Amino acid sequence: MRILFADDESSIQELMRIELPRLGHEATVCPDGRTALAALDRTAYDCVIVDLDMPGIGGLDVITRVRETSPDTETVIITGKSSLESAVAAVRQGVFDYLTKPCKLADIQAVLERVRKKRELNARLRALEGRVRRAEGATQLVGDSAALDRVKRLVARIAASESNVLIRGETGTGKELVARAIHEGSRRVAGPLVAVNCGALPEHLVESELFGHRKGAFTGAEEHRAGLFEVADGGTLFLDEIGELPKSLQPRLLRALESGEIRRVGDSHPITVDVRVVCATHRSLEEMVAAGTFREDLLFRINTFEVAIPPLRERLEDLPALVQHFVRKSRPHAPPEAVVADAEVFGALAAHQWPGNIRELANVIEHALVLCDELPLSVGHLPARLGGLKPRPATLPAPLPMQPSASVAPVQSAPTPAVPSPSLVSAKKPVSLRELEMRAIIEGLERNHGNKVRTAEELGISLKTLYNKLHQLHEGATERSA
Repeated sequence: MRILFADDESSIQELMRIELPRLGHEATVCPDGRTALAALDRTAYDCVIVDLDMPGIGGLDVITRVRETSPDTETVIITGKSSLESAVAAVRQGVFDYLTKPCKLADIQAVLERVRKKRELNARLRALEGRVRRAEGATQLVGDSAALDRVKRLVARIAASESNVLIRGETGTGKELVARAIHEGSRRVAGPLVAVNCGALPEHLVESELFGHRKGAFTGAEEHRAGLFEVADGGTLFLDEIGELPKSLQPRLLRALESGEIRRVGDSHPITVDVRVVCATHRSLEEMVAAGTFREDLLFRINTFEVAIPPLRERLEDLPALVQHFVRKSRPHAPPEAVVADAEVFGALAAHQWPGNIRELANVIEHALVLCDELPLSVGHLPARLGGLKPRPATLPAPLPMQPSASVAPVQSAPTPAVPSPSLVSAKKPVSLRELEMRAIIEGLERNHGNKVRTAEELGISLKTLYNKLHQLHEGATERSA
């Protein structure tokens, strides 16, 4: 790594000039803080190690400059005058480690090895995030309705600000997608977007998840752990279902939003974080304030800007674009000119009320694509509640009587079998093997929620055979409707 070392003791300077290159690092050794600042202006470093007490410009001043000009650079303090005050100041500056003199070369080597591993991990994480971002593409708010257009324009305007945002909307309307669009349109796009559903966390773990904890802070806390505020440092923290946050933790969240400082569970020293908070809820927070379950001052703090997402039933004109989006996402290799669904499908979709909104529509299209071998989708591919194929109960043909009845001709001789009378033959129409087979397939798909692999295994047939049978079923249904 490229290391900047600053200390006013000449013996330590000489030691670092020799030992740091021997350990495989490129070292710049400075005798004071002023020389270190000049070096920072010329070169970027992976790690800066500074003496806390130097004449003129001290170590904390150097670290402050590092934070301003190169926030990815790790910093380490080394001092012979350690104190609680200096340790607290170092923690607030976000130093990687704090060493006291006299320290062994092995101690410095161990710290540098941990710095190297952290930087290597961060590099891998950034590469992975880049690959995911390229694979996902830019976040799209799909549709051109007037209702969605208002949301798009508001998101574009507030993304560039640093204000906190409250996203309101029914379940399934795409609140996290809007939060992602806000993050990607902000100056924090290179930082992390950390999303957490406040209602999905056990109440006794919410505080630890958000703010972190120190080792031994409570039963089961076997190591130090960073909270989501620290993980999101430099980026955006998305708190979904903020109305589910326990009342006891709301003051801590309010303080974090107001001061930019958090405190791990079991720790007495605050940590400074740079996080933009975006919240979302499907509940009326005003009613919760009136009921005493949500703090009014917290509501004022989180909703500097509000984004209200319309439900799908109020933007039905976006259905064609949404269906196209979900089909292309699932079948990216389909010909661009292929029609994704026929007019009957869109009529059935427009007649539905969509209580589950966009999430429900995505599930409907996934269901249809499971049953559809070749585009376009037809009504028969939709779930039964939207007019798709309804499974019929399987009925087996009535068994023939074991004993001859009065309507059966008597046996004339041993070689001649009994012949049923015409009335018995016409009493029950036989069910064909094909019809029984198709009923079994439909019932299997219903039991397994459209999972073809599981249905084929349950029926004891290959997946290819199941596809062929479904294709025959679809062709038969088309002929009957014609």
